[in-house]
Amino acid sequence: MATPKLQHELKKKRPFEAPEQEAALSVVRTSDQFQIRLARLMREHGLTPSQYNVLRILRGEGKPLPILEIASRTITVVPGITGLIDRLEQAGYVKRVRCETDRRVIYVALTGQADRTLAALDEPLTSLHRTLLGHLSRVELNDLIRRLEKVREPWASSEPCQTAPPSK
Repeated sequence: MATPKLQHELKKKRPFEAPEQEAALSVVRTSDQFQIRLARLMREHGLTPSQYNVLRILRGEGKPLPILEIASRTITVVPGITGLIDRLEQAGYVKRVRCETDRRVIYVALTGQADRTLAALDEPLTSLHRTLLGHLSRVELNDLIRRLEKVREPWASSEPCQTAPPSK
């Protein structure tokens, strides 16, 4: 039987109706705690987590990418990717570059300012990850990763906003 720790944290008077409900709410509660701390760190560097995510994708690729390709790689769904790119461009972190062979395609490229900001965030972000999860052993971390992957598995090839797993 699951411990009533989340029930206590949420000041819930009755037990959860199902272990799946408790597990789902525990994932959401944990994610919220992570997001609060991540947002605080990003804010210190003038970014939102979504903006950082876009910059991280571009740095990881090592070359400009089309906007829709960036959107397909984000950790969380970004419905207003164009507006997000607009704000990054206005802040001097990215620039738009038209494709020379197909003028309809617009690439997004990092600027030197983005490179410097990302470099300044590398160590603090690693430190934050250690703060959030460093109390787990390597075996526990690998187990957590494997279990979260298993939870996401039914949706791996479906639309991100789909509520039920695709039927087989």
